[in-house]
Amino acid sequence: MTTWTIQVFFDGDCPLCAKEIALLRRADRRERILFTDISSPEFEPSVYGRQLSDFMDEIQGSLPDGTFLTGMEVIRRLYEAVGLGFLTAWTRWPGASQLSDGGYRLFAKNRLRLTGRCTPEACDLPGAPA
Repeated sequence: MTTWTIQVFFDGDCPLCAKEIALLRRADRRERILFTDISSPEFEPSVYGRQLSDFMDEIQGSLPDGTFLTGMEVIRRLYEAVGLGFLTAWTRWPGASQLSDGGYRLFAKNRLRLTGRCTPEACDLPGAPA
């Protein structure tokens, strides 16, 4: 029987992402989140019918029924899973939803650059920032 409510695919090499995941791991006392590090050599994106660039473009999540989610919706679900949904509840409000979704997309597009990981090789990946 599945006990997790969301699987999160995160970039463990991203310093900011790793801090967020560490916070969620500590808060996940009921083991509601299945954590999957896409930077691990064992990670196989094809198992999920996707390419690594899909996972690198923005945070992805999967529900137990196989439904994939992306972006801020994943973050909302993660915080809800650990009982901290009140921290992201405002991101569902009209207007705030568009702002938070857009803000996340802007971060995701520039994540490698903002975390000091943008090299010519990394930024030339399909879907990575130029």
